[in-house]
Amino acid sequence: MIHSALRALAVTLTAAALAIPAMAQPAPAPASGAPGAPAGEAAPVTVFAAASLQNALSDIAKSFTAQTTVPVRFSFAASSTLARQMEQGAPAELFVSADLDWMDWAEARKLIDPATRVNLLGNRLVLVAPADTKVATVPLTAEGLRAALGDGRLATGAVASVPVGKYAKTALEKLGLWAETEPRLAQAESVRAALVLVARGEAALGIVYETDAKVEPRVKVVATFPADSHPPIVYPFAVTAAAKGDGAARFLAYLKQPAARAVFEAQGFTVLTPAGGL
Repeated sequence: MIHSALRALAVTLTAAALAIPAMAQPAPAPASGAPGAPAGEAAPVTVFAAASLQNALSDIAKSFTAQTTVPVRFSFAASSTLARQMEQGAPAELFVSADLDWMDWAEARKLIDPATRVNLLGNRLVLVAPADTKVATVPLTAEGLRAALGDGRLATGAVASVPVGKYAKTALEKLGLWAETEPRLAQAESVRAALVLVARGEAALGIVYETDAKVEPRVKVVATFPADSHPPIVYPFAVTAAAKGDGAARFLAYLKQPAARAVFEAQGFTVLTPAGGL
């Protein structure tokens, strides 16, 4: 009898001891900008931006947040992917496309505020090869590409949807090289994915933006496509219809400031608009 009582007491004490840590756990802190966050804490801005802008926008966002206390969260991918995600309800507040087509597509579906739309940046289309390749330049001719490719592939974005792939196809057609190169294409989900294929040596050549080549030391530029071989490479920016508060508009205004322009230009972009302000 006594032994049974002692065993019951031991079980009770053990259960109580195990319960104490669980009871002592503090409630998780509310997320920044979420209901219940400390008063005055700025809500983050969610930006959906073309993959080629990852380095520049990430750098600029740091200085913007330091100046305004507004955090910026990014989703970088192909413009086509981001636009479709927005149509499905993804909570973007600022959309940046690497071509006009996908911004037009978003505007036609009332996903952006057209009054905020601005063509902010330009870029150039280049041919890249692994940095350790012996070839310094590649002529943009059938013979030149054939020699440089060997048995390898030509990487770029998906030519039916990804902006860099669309530019690449147009340029190759204009130069009379499409029939030669189409069977050799490695079509990637974004320009950065195509860049990685070349950087790893999985593709002998790649067609990417000049700015992507500048941030990847494992590749080198071996040719630049003539500007008249494809439509101008333009990056339109716009606040989305789903934006909450003024954070997205403030970040877009900041992207026109001299400090932001300097970052864009240092990374190889052409700034198309006059300087603005917050």
